[in-house]
Order: sequence, then C-alpha cells, then structure tokens
Amino acid sequence: MEWQNYTIEDALQTDLPAIVEIYNSTVGGRVVTADLEPVSVRDRQRWFSKHNSHHRPLWVLRQNGEVAAWFSFQSFYGRPAYNGTAEISVYVSEKFRGSGAGSILLAKAIETAPDLGIENLVGFVFGHNEPSLRLLRRNGFKDWGLLPGVAELDGVKRDLVIIGLKLNGQPAKA
Repeated sequence: MEWQNYTIEDALQTDLPAIVEIYNSTVGGRVVTADLEPVSVRDRQRWFSKHNSHHRPLWVLRQNGEVAAWFSFQSFYGRPAYNGTAEISVYVSEKFRGSGAGSILLAKAIETAPDLGIENLVGFVFGHNEPSLRLLRRNGFKDWGLLPGVAELDGVKRDLVIIGLKLNGQPAKA
C-alpha cells in the first residue's frame, strides 16, 4: 500500500471507539496484548484521558479519513523520576497490518519524543510477537530485559521482552 492522503493527529474522544476496535481485534490472537477478553470504550476512557498533546500524546493515523492505526506514549512506572521515559504502544487495524502504518507512527514518535521531554522509549512485547519485535529492532531498539514465563495465555507461559531506545541528544523541553 502506498501511504498517501494520510494524517497523524492527536486522537479525539470520537476516535476512541475506533481505537478500542483496533485494540480488541488483537485480543483473540494472543500475540499482542495480555488482555484475555475484549475491552469496552468505557473501560478505556480513563486511559484515554491520561494522554495529552504536550507530554503523553495518543495519535491516530488516518488514511482517507479512516483510523488505520494508533500510537500512545504512557508514563513509565508512574513516578516523577521516570518522566524522561515513556512506554509506547502501536496498534494497527487488521485492514492495514503489514502496510507500514506502524513504521510511520514509530518514526514520528522517535522524531517527536525529544520535544515531549522524552529521552527513552520502552516497549513491553511478548517474546512470540515477532512482527513487533522486528519493527522495533529495525528502528534501533535494543533488548533491555527478559521476564521469562510471566504471562499465561490459554495455558501457555509466555515471555515478556523489555525493549528500549535511548534517544540521542537532550530533549528540547522538559
């Protein structure tokens, strides 16, 4: 797919149903998320509200007006000393998987993070989620840790890879 007529913008409240739909499309595959059942828009409202455009944005990538993917920055570990580190998530609609949407969002995140006061990006990825690990490693992320067998999905113990990227230079603002 050629990416033309796309935009990346802060998610609006009206985008939350599409964000949840994309998220829920990954639950049954047991590769991307540790949720075992789909979530509701109401379940994700508090999470949505924790995002803001100046420090922890939630973006949607729209292709011809349709939400094709989303990307979030979340506070890491919830303590002020970690403000320079953000946990990242990227989810792509089934229709657009394998199209490069995740790469487009990740590139924007890496470029924008210093302006958000972020020096480190961290992902928590199942060890069997090869597409996500490939995407991150291809963009300079390194394995920072392994939590062996910490998740159980349908009776199968799964590893969690902690993967991170230290960004060069100092953030433009703190």
